[in-house]
Amino acid sequence: MPRTIRIASVNVNGIRAAVRNGMGGWLETADVDILTLQEVRAGDADLEKCLPGWEIVHHESHQKGRSGVAIASRVAPMASRSVLGPEPLDQSGRWIEADFDVDGEPLTVVSAYVHSGEDGTPKQEAKYAFLDAMEARLPVLAEHSPLAVVMGDFNVGHRELDIRNWKGNLKKAGFLRRERAYLDRFTGPAGQTVQCIDETEGTGLGWVDVGRTWAGEVDGPYTWWSNRGQAFDNDTGWRIDYHLATAELAARVSAYRVDRAASYAERWSDHAPVVVDYTLGL
Repeated sequence: MPRTIRIASVNVNGIRAAVRNGMGGWLETADVDILTLQEVRAGDADLEKCLPGWEIVHHESHQKGRSGVAIASRVAPMASRSVLGPEPLDQSGRWIEADFDVDGEPLTVVSAYVHSGEDGTPKQEAKYAFLDAMEARLPVLAEHSPLAVVMGDFNVGHRELDIRNWKGNLKKAGFLRRERAYLDRFTGPAGQTVQCIDETEGTGLGWVDVGRTWAGEVDGPYTWWSNRGQAFDNDTGWRIDYHLATAELAARVSAYRVDRAASYAERWSDHAPVVVDYTLGL
């Protein structure tokens, strides 16, 4: 019998701080089945203390207190993997995959944390290397499981609708044309030539941006706000947190929302959870 699986993704900006600031209260009401986390910044023991009762797979950064991704679930995954590409990509705490069985249907879930980058620096080159590896991995994932979703903090706003102040960020990491071109290819029609924003051509991979598909042609809904000024209060945000699903899984979406805090004081991260309901077990 079909049932709804609720999958949420959030950059917690440090799991221990997020729990201290109220993440547990959100979890009590969100009714999430699978939760992907980015920027965990903690070891296995601390993560387990923060999420008691959850099954957890975790890829910790080799740099203590940095990055880290995890997948927490109500049922244990059948398998997990954390190798995205050549060294040092598979050691950076930025990619983890888990396979689940949902009433006889296979589901693959990925938590990804793309580098923030800085134009003209080695940080930006590391970001491009990660996105290159991600582009190579997506077709393999789709072949592995027709029902797959890659989610997390991509640190890229794809379109002008995804950043409130897009004109002021055209030359900044997070909205550079070369970065945005990756998402053009990721979400372009499978196997077809895609004209990218950076005036290059590429091949579409056929993945679906669930957030944009569900929300339509509207500003946002934003998922991250700077701590500077009144960005949160004025909703001057960025939509950089995604659910990128295979076409078959995207067709199973029944609900999408961004759990934006009611006020600045009630935030427990500078990102908001992105929550999607999928129908599985058909």
